[in-house]
Amino acid sequence: MGNTDVRVRGLAARAGGWSARHRWAAVGIWVLFVVLAMGLGSAAGRVDVDESDQLKGETHTAARIIDDAGIEQPVGETVLIQSEDGAVKATSGEFRAAVTDVVKAVGATGKVIDVTSPYDTRTISRDGRSALVQFDMRGDADTAPDRVAPVLKAVAGVQKDHGSLRIAEIGGASMKKQYNDAFGNDFQQAEYSAVPVALGILLIAFGALVAALLPVGLAITAIMATMGLMGLVSHVQPMSNTANSVMLLVGMAVGVDYCLFYLRREREERDAGRDPATALRIAAATSGRAVIVSGVTVCVAMAGMLFTGLATFEAMGLASLMVVAVAMVGSVTVLPALLSLLGERVEKGRIPFLGRRRSRQGAPAESRFWTAVLRGVLARPVISVVVAAGALLAVAAPALGMKTQQLTLDQEFGDTLPIVQTYNRINDAFPGGSEPAQVVVKAKDVNAPEVRRALADFKQQAISSGASRGPVDIKVLEAQNVALVSVPLVGGSDMDQAVKSLDKLRDEVRPATLGKVEGVEAPVTGQVAGNKDFNDQLLGSVVPVFAFVVVFAFLLMLLSFRSLTVAITSILLNLLSVGAAYGILVAVFQHGWGASLVGAEGVGAVVTWLPLFLFVILFGLSMDYHVFVVSRIREARMRGRTTKDAIQHGVVTTAGVVTSAAVIMVAVFAIFGTLSMQSMKQMGVGLAAAVLIDATIIRGVLLPAVMTLLGERNWYLPKWLHRLPDLTHDESPEPVAPAPVRGEDERLTV
Repeated sequence: MGNTDVRVRGLAARAGGWSARHRWAAVGIWVLFVVLAMGLGSAAGRVDVDESDQLKGETHTAARIIDDAGIEQPVGETVLIQSEDGAVKATSGEFRAAVTDVVKAVGATGKVIDVTSPYDTRTISRDGRSALVQFDMRGDADTAPDRVAPVLKAVAGVQKDHGSLRIAEIGGASMKKQYNDAFGNDFQQAEYSAVPVALGILLIAFGALVAALLPVGLAITAIMATMGLMGLVSHVQPMSNTANSVMLLVGMAVGVDYCLFYLRREREERDAGRDPATALRIAAATSGRAVIVSGVTVCVAMAGMLFTGLATFEAMGLASLMVVAVAMVGSVTVLPALLSLLGERVEKGRIPFLGRRRSRQGAPAESRFWTAVLRGVLARPVISVVVAAGALLAVAAPALGMKTQQLTLDQEFGDTLPIVQTYNRINDAFPGGSEPAQVVVKAKDVNAPEVRRALADFKQQAISSGASRGPVDIKVLEAQNVALVSVPLVGGSDMDQAVKSLDKLRDEVRPATLGKVEGVEAPVTGQVAGNKDFNDQLLGSVVPVFAFVVVFAFLLMLLSFRSLTVAITSILLNLLSVGAAYGILVAVFQHGWGASLVGAEGVGAVVTWLPLFLFVILFGLSMDYHVFVVSRIREARMRGRTTKDAIQHGVVTTAGVVTSAAVIMVAVFAIFGTLSMQSMKQMGVGLAAAVLIDATIIRGVLLPAVMTLLGERNWYLPKWLHRLPDLTHDESPEPVAPAPVRGEDERLTV
């Protein structure tokens, strides 16, 4: 009964069969691959994304002019000196003494150049209670954040000597250091938390230490190998710290999931009385194939990010694609070898009180909870579809008013950090001064009278137009025929208002002044301009990315299940879960509903890159569950069960593994929801919410209800599509009682 010969075909089955027969060779090849990837990646080093190459448009044009001219732009820093109670003015002796001490202290570090006093540059606020000491970091701008610590320490020392004044530093280097420190700490926290969380859940799911360690081990080795591959690939496509974080997130999720699907099916077949070799072959032909189908779908979805034209997105997409591919290959090669080597020893290290319940021989284990849910869903499919779809559409509704923007420093970190408080105080005292626009003017002769007049007119109209309150600073570099114009924007940290000021500069002031001089280039760059250009480029890539992902996912589903209906419903259900995730993001982070629960008060917007990123990631990851569940339903249908019976069988027998996989994904993603950076928090909350919805409402209610309503139409494939490649697999005969006999109206059309 249990050892019926099973004929299998397909890539997954052949890979699993070879690995089981050549166990040590398969394990050795995998270990060698991981070690070589890490070693070669370490030797090659990693090339990170250059900020000047991240964008197209004016920001990129400005960077090109500066690079071509050989201009080394140092990183600027500013020290705010401010009276706490307003009693001490910039004209007082105490205030002047503090300014002198700051100038001396930062100069004595040897790390800075061009230190200027506010009394020389007139950087004193209108109310006379705030002043700015400005200077540049010495050396390479890229490494300035690593060298700014002594300067920060020197400024902190002056603060101790002047208790009645606020003395604090902010600038490109110090803000980048804050980002790097926060990102590094967050990444480390996520890395240290994700593994034990996943292991703990797997221990509960399997009740045995060895079985729980296998998925975690596979995920970790896949991540390690991908780290090395990222170093090699970065010489063609530069990488980034964000790509690292996303790769860890995706790698841990899919690495554990793929192994979990495979391992659960192998154990289930052994519980049904099959010998280990037969159980492994069945797992390879069924779950192994599901892993390949879902893995390829995820890879295709991740490839969608390559169409954005944004270097950061391209890095995230490529890193995610690689880790999914590595985890997929490991699941169908080294995992069967390890299962073959371990045999019954996979049950070693059993945890007291967590021992799994073994099903009666010959029957796959079924979830009592989902059996009860399915009974109601299948009995009233119309009501189930209306209620579930209506609830998800209601959750998705807030997404219609989604507001996206690059988060400012105070939005990203909150207003409790000292550097954020300094940022806000400078913006209050000197609106736009902390993030001025910069106009890079390139001319054949920058000293030509018409160019000089245009620069003077630009300076005057920038203020008279209301785009800036000044002071507008012009720095002429005669040798390079370039002028750098710094324009503090009205709006400051209010990004909406600052963008309006930027638009005035670009669309009104520049054409009326510099634009009238033939041969002059004058792109406007800076923090606000970079954010706007990023948003514009991202919005322009939405349609091609969405189209690419949806079309290719549809084709993969069509080829994998040879059903037009399954392919269409897969896309629609995935879009519904993505829409619900968008709605939750907007409700929590934009409208602030329940924001205190995740520490997201006062953000007021969704970070610009997240909606497109979430769509790509979720569309890929949701296929894990969909492929796994629908494959099981199709298996049962091919064995002769009625469609309704096959749906119930497929859902309840996969419920345990889908629940375990979803809990792990939600837990790993939720870790990112606890991090300090709001962008990482939004990513974690969005992904966790979407996976939870997908694994419960979508797969447990909507999918079976919709398939029940469709009946035999689930397996509809037009005759003109019969010539498509057959990527289905030969399912195993079911080790249970004879299947129900189909009636005349239940002919199988798969």
